[in-house]
Amino acid sequence: MTLPGYDWTAALAFLAALIATTLAGRFVVFRVPALARARELNHEAGRPKMARKRFREAVRRNNRAGLLANAVFYAAVLPFCVDLEPRPLWRHAFDALAVLALFDFLYYLTHRFLFHGRLLRRVHALHHQSRTPTSIDALYVHPLETVIGLSLFLGSIPLVALLSGGPLHALSMAFATLVFTQLNTLNHAWVRLERFPFRPIDYITGVHAAHHVDMNRGNYATLSMFYDRLFGTYEPPVHRPTP
Repeated sequence: MTLPGYDWTAALAFLAALIATTLAGRFVVFRVPALARARELNHEAGRPKMARKRFREAVRRNNRAGLLANAVFYAAVLPFCVDLEPRPLWRHAFDALAVLALFDFLYYLTHRFLFHGRLLRRVHALHHQSRTPTSIDALYVHPLETVIGLSLFLGSIPLVALLSGGPLHALSMAFATLVFTQLNTLNHAWVRLERFPFRPIDYITGVHAAHHVDMNRGNYATLSMFYDRLFGTYEPPVHRPTP
C-alpha cells in the first residue's frame, strides 16, 4: 500500500513537539540536584576536550553532517510518513516501540559487522579514541558514521509506515525521536548514580562504557541490550567513580 501525499502540517507538528518536549524535559530533569551535578561534571570533563582544535573541529563536522541529514529527511521524506489522524494510545506506543526496536536491530548489525568489522573500522575508531567517554563524546564521531546512524533511525520511520500500511502519527514519532536522541547522549555520560531511582541511568552509562574499553568489546546496540543478550555479545557494565 502506498503512503498518502505530502503532509507538511504533520511534519511541522512533529518538529514542534520534538523541540517542545526536548526543552521541557531538560528544564524538568535538571531541576533534580543529582542530575544537575552529573551534567556539571560532564561539562567540566568536556571543556579540555573542546579546547583541543582537532576535537572541536571533529564535533563541528559531525554536527554539520547531522544537521544536513536531518534537514533532508524532514523536508523530503517525513511528510510522506506521518499524519495527525486520531489513534488509540496503544497504537501510539506500538508504533514508537516498533521504530525504536527496528532501528536498534539495524544499528546492532551495522555497529557489529561494519563499524567493528573491516569495512568501517577505521571510521569508527575516531569515536573509540575515547576510552572513558563523557557526554561530549556522543558528538565526537566521523561524519560518515553520523550519517549512517541517523539514516538507520530516520529510515526506520518510513519502513514501519510501509509495513503497517500507512503513515504513523507525528506525535508518536516525535516521542520515538526524543528517546533516540536522548539515549544516544545519555549512554556516553559520566555518572555514578547508584541509589534509587537513578540505577537505570547508571546501568545505561555503564554498559556503553564497557563498549568503549577497547574495539573488541560487545554491547553493540545503542538503545537497549536486548539484541546483545540475544546474540551473545553482552558485556557487564563498567563504572567509573566521580568526585
